[in-house]
Amino acid sequence: MKFRYAGKYTDESQLGRRPDPEGFVPFREPQDLKKFSMIANGLAMVVMVIFLILVKLRSHGADFSLIGMILALVCMVPHEFLHAIWFREDVTMYNGLSQGLLFVYGTEDMTKARFVIMSLCPNIVFGLIPFVIFMFVPSLTLLGALGAVSLGAGMGDYINIFNCLTQVPKGALVYMNGLHTYWYNK
Repeated sequence: MKFRYAGKYTDESQLGRRPDPEGFVPFREPQDLKKFSMIANGLAMVVMVIFLILVKLRSHGADFSLIGMILALVCMVPHEFLHAIWFREDVTMYNGLSQGLLFVYGTEDMTKARFVIMSLCPNIVFGLIPFVIFMFVPSLTLLGALGAVSLGAGMGDYINIFNCLTQVPKGALVYMNGLHTYWYNK
């Protein structure tokens, strides 16, 4: 795998494209990046608030960990690296912070399972694991807050996972082309 950082994302023309294979099918997803961002960020806020309320309730009113929330924001870059390690070919990181985005991009084919694991990996590492540890040790509010915010921040990934699991048939391959995701039968 060859990783590179391309800097600020401005428009889709920056992204590498590949020829679409015969019989390709686009994911049924919002075609407009701003609309997708608004949906994902809105749902992310709802998830974060719910999990942060759980942290507050589970910690029995202990001081809430603002540091854990800030740490979740710092983990945005390592989050993208954890996506990147699942790519075998070239992968590029872009920041589109003005659109609420930080993402990695590669055009290689992936099995349905690898695409789901690639999408879930950082959400498990920075979200689920810290949150579960906090649930067993409620004094670790830093981990609770880190997990709560990280679980919400993965909303774009969860949307992609949902689309993959509900739209891609068994044995098909998944790939990204531009800002959209496609599948085809090999």
